[in-house]
Amino acid sequence: METISIIEAKNHVDEKVKIGVWLTNKRSSGKIAFLQLRDGSAYFQGVVVKNSVSEEVFKLAKELKQESSMYVTGVIHEDSRSHFGYEIEIEDIELVGQSDEYPITPKEHGTDFLMDHRHLWLRSKRQFAIMQIRNEMIRATYEFFNKEGFIKIDAPILTGSAPEGTTELFHTEYFDRDAYLSQSGQLYEEAAAMAYGKVFSFGPTFRAEKSKTRRHLIEFWMIEPEMAFMHQEESLEIQERYVAFLVQSVIDNCEYALNILERDIDVLKQYTQTPYPRISYDEAIEMLQKSGKFPDVKWGDDFGSPEETFLAEQFNKPVFVLNYPKAIKPFYMKPHPTRDDVVVCADMLAPEGYGEIIGGSERAVDPEYLAEKIKEAGLDMENYEWYLDLRRYGSVPHSGFGLGLERAVTWITGEDHIREAIPFPRLLNRIYP
Repeated sequence: METISIIEAKNHVDEKVKIGVWLTNKRSSGKIAFLQLRDGSAYFQGVVVKNSVSEEVFKLAKELKQESSMYVTGVIHEDSRSHFGYEIEIEDIELVGQSDEYPITPKEHGTDFLMDHRHLWLRSKRQFAIMQIRNEMIRATYEFFNKEGFIKIDAPILTGSAPEGTTELFHTEYFDRDAYLSQSGQLYEEAAAMAYGKVFSFGPTFRAEKSKTRRHLIEFWMIEPEMAFMHQEESLEIQERYVAFLVQSVIDNCEYALNILERDIDVLKQYTQTPYPRISYDEAIEMLQKSGKFPDVKWGDDFGSPEETFLAEQFNKPVFVLNYPKAIKPFYMKPHPTRDDVVVCADMLAPEGYGEIIGGSERAVDPEYLAEKIKEAGLDMENYEWYLDLRRYGSVPHSGFGLGLERAVTWITGEDHIREAIPFPRLLNRIYP
């Protein structure tokens, strides 16, 4: 008799198997107990028929408490009534760990309660589905960039400077000097691109912004590619191919999870078709002003959630907004070749009100221009000498971008809040558990 996982049930129809599971819920009549079971790979139903098992097994089935762990032995059957398509007719139960008064019951719970019990909430069906999709997006990310000829270069988490030029950093002491938790691996990826051509990093980043919106986390994961000998238009093509690849990979490999979340797969399919539309920042401002919904918006403003949502609603795919004002973008972006007021950059806005999921640009290559911008940003030039070296010794046109994993997960899963897109979210008022 083989020990299997639930997800493998389709390969063992009409076979007797053994599975290690937890009980998520149950109901019973006088002669049959229906056990809702999970094992981390999927959820399905176990059926215990009184006349087919010993008196002890049926008694145990009726007394099991939510989240008790056990081994069940029985025969796999097809079950067309369930999302999963299979169930197990249980012949024997071996209790492993009893669970008494499990705090998260099938009734409604408030968000704070669930977040306080995040270590247990991860066991729920929706959280399972979201984490399955997150995992697939990570797997697909490695597949995409490997196929495109990139290599992964790990950027440091502790840094001595600020890539974005902000003061919203987490400070720490690095022996006898100041250090910060990284807010981006980009500058290090630029150095790696000058060595290896096409590189990407994937790791945690930190922003000490006192924000409480549904789109912000304090700690989040970023995918940050950098490409040597590449201009912005080529970078945009890679960005849209990458996002379309992520969506298609989720459609192909996460149907069960998408069904649990009741995500409309036909809507997702729209996002696999490239190219994505492009508008300039100038056009975006004009669209906002003409709408009559944003009477105070003016050229030079950065976009908040309402503006991004409105702009994205004008399209049925992700949309690029190109060439933002120089004054609201970081120092490293390339100045526009024919305009002094904008830089060569783009944000990708996701449909359905999910806002910016990618920010990218062509990078400035003139060391004198960069030095001037570093000074304007009030940054310590000494900390950026190594960065200027990249322009002094064989500089080339190069471009890059960053995709926030959790924002992309929230969009693809159709969830309302970014906190559910990461196993243990770090929020303004939350660092437990």
